[in-house]
Amino acid sequence: MSSRLFFVLLLSVPILITCSHAAEVDSKSAEIQLLLAHPILEPGTPLHEVREFTKTRVPTVSAPASAESWTYESERIRQAMFERVVFRGEAAKWRTAKTKVEWLETIEGGPGYHIKKLRYEALPGLWIPALLYVPDQLKGKVPVVMNVNGHDSLGKAADYKQIRCINQAKRGMIALNPEWLGMGQLAWDAYSHYRMNQLDLCGTSGLAPFYLAMERGLDVLLNLENADSHRVAVAGLSGGGWQTIFISSLDKRVTLANPVAGYSSFLTRVYEPSDLGDSEQTPCDMATVADYCHLTALRAPRPTLLTNNAKDNCCFVADGTLPALLEAAGPIFQLYGKRANLRSHVNYLPGTHNFELENRLELYRMLGEHFYPGDRNYPWEEIACEAEVKARDILDVDLPEGNATFTSLANVLAVNLPHDPKLPGEATLVTPWQQAGRRLLASVVKAKYDDVEPTNTGTQEFDGGSATFWQLKVGGTWTVPAVELVKGSPTSTVLLLADDGRKSASENAELLLRAGKRVIAIDPFYFGESTIPERDYLYALLVSCVGERMLGIDASQIAAVARWANDTYGGAVEVHAVGPRTSLQALVAACLEADSINGLSLTNAFGSLKEILENDMSVNKTPGLFCFDLLKQFDIKHLVALSAPRQVSFSQPSDRVQLELKELKNFYQLVGTVFDPLK
Repeated sequence: MSSRLFFVLLLSVPILITCSHAAEVDSKSAEIQLLLAHPILEPGTPLHEVREFTKTRVPTVSAPASAESWTYESERIRQAMFERVVFRGEAAKWRTAKTKVEWLETIEGGPGYHIKKLRYEALPGLWIPALLYVPDQLKGKVPVVMNVNGHDSLGKAADYKQIRCINQAKRGMIALNPEWLGMGQLAWDAYSHYRMNQLDLCGTSGLAPFYLAMERGLDVLLNLENADSHRVAVAGLSGGGWQTIFISSLDKRVTLANPVAGYSSFLTRVYEPSDLGDSEQTPCDMATVADYCHLTALRAPRPTLLTNNAKDNCCFVADGTLPALLEAAGPIFQLYGKRANLRSHVNYLPGTHNFELENRLELYRMLGEHFYPGDRNYPWEEIACEAEVKARDILDVDLPEGNATFTSLANVLAVNLPHDPKLPGEATLVTPWQQAGRRLLASVVKAKYDDVEPTNTGTQEFDGGSATFWQLKVGGTWTVPAVELVKGSPTSTVLLLADDGRKSASENAELLLRAGKRVIAIDPFYFGESTIPERDYLYALLVSCVGERMLGIDASQIAAVARWANDTYGGAVEVHAVGPRTSLQALVAACLEADSINGLSLTNAFGSLKEILENDMSVNKTPGLFCFDLLKQFDIKHLVALSAPRQVSFSQPSDRVQLELKELKNFYQLVGTVFDPLK
């Protein structure tokens, strides 16, 4: 009897065994679970390794020889940011699409100004509600200010934001107060920032809707009859501070910027988890082009005020944030003879995460000096207006039904993905198709071919077998913890991994041991013992931001361990994965490693990557699934086909698995074998 047939028969045993035997199996599984839970890594190892991995990939600002050379370099950076980060995929079409602005009712503001309600499309079908604060007496060209907000559930109705807009209007400026995606009127789950990565999966920049919402806001302001294109400012707190530096560095129309507690260098963020920021602040591949130090330097020589708080209870504390930014950007402002245009302010009262009075006064002063130089009538103090702050419902703006969201946009994109959905229909086409597909997959997931340096950290005997604990150093970078379980004389080797970590797979390990297998249970990066204890998903975003992919890291680790096991014990290994995330990693690993992996068993695997979108999954819950371009190029059936002629079996398959994989039976016949995924 073959070992495969024995294993298949073994799976039916539990429905026949006696109660006493079932208790014995449970007892064995409990013993195995203790062995699988044995700690192998030194505390803090995964966090240390991901920090070292990412920090070496962050670019630094090189001091230019002249202002002219920086002007040239700054244009190169802007274009690269647009092409390689902001407007990838369908986002390039969104930017050039015709969009609408609709003006709605005008409401009373307060003495000297009124408020116009409007909505504008960031991209076709995605409307942004906004308020325009307009002085009652407009003469000639006046300054315009876009006031963006951060992670505040009140959104555009936040009192400190209203006060800022009112004060600008009372000073003769036109102030735009747009809503931010995920906040205020747009505080829906479908606008959660961690869902923008659904677009990344489809090969379109999830950052684009954020940027376009800002760019179109500037368009609204600068299309006004009284707008002065030489006096254009952007200011905001927290996520609004991030918006401020992002749009103000890349859009040269912004002549003055005041980001407040909104960003720091990636080199700072590596060691300050509170600074890491959401998906839009750590977008895919940004750090292959620029760090936030570069964005600060791109402001030169335009007036820029960096405001941070001394005791910030959220993020971007002044003494940890400002030095790197000023050190990088200061000399570049100096090249233009405008070092004084780069200013910083540290807030001590209240010193927490705020855009309260002291920080607003610094903004008013900056606006006065640069937009109203020599004007003795310009008010330097805040104009009292607390009584003019309005309730949220009064400021609500009507939105059309079916406003587009990250989720709806991704699902529309996915309809026609992958771009080349057909499998080869002739045997002579299979080999070149697989070779090209594997190369493309390796490029998409940023795969590495790494060696393994094993360290035996101990052994332990258990009933009828032995456990060996390994630290497997992969590529000199990552330490993969592994527990090797052996009973008797194994006939072959299985790599075992699970979404909930290796210690959750004790029953699987026990069944494999009974089938005569050597079991090597591992925890790839981010799983089980290889998890990061705090803000783990933010480090997964950082990995993507520096140009790598978590899916590729994990698949490369699995492939490397398979090669090591093959070399150490002889013979290719099977990989058993329990859960949709590790099943995807194992499937990618099998595509990458054709020699050392001879088959897969996947439990609760996806039948299609489109299930990620259909189930409305988000990167903070399931990092690693949102690999940029993956669905654009492949679906599950394509990955299985790239693994052929090796067998891929699906345990506990969904209806989607059975539907999606029908086509593979014909494909496997072309390579001379039978495909039976439901064994």
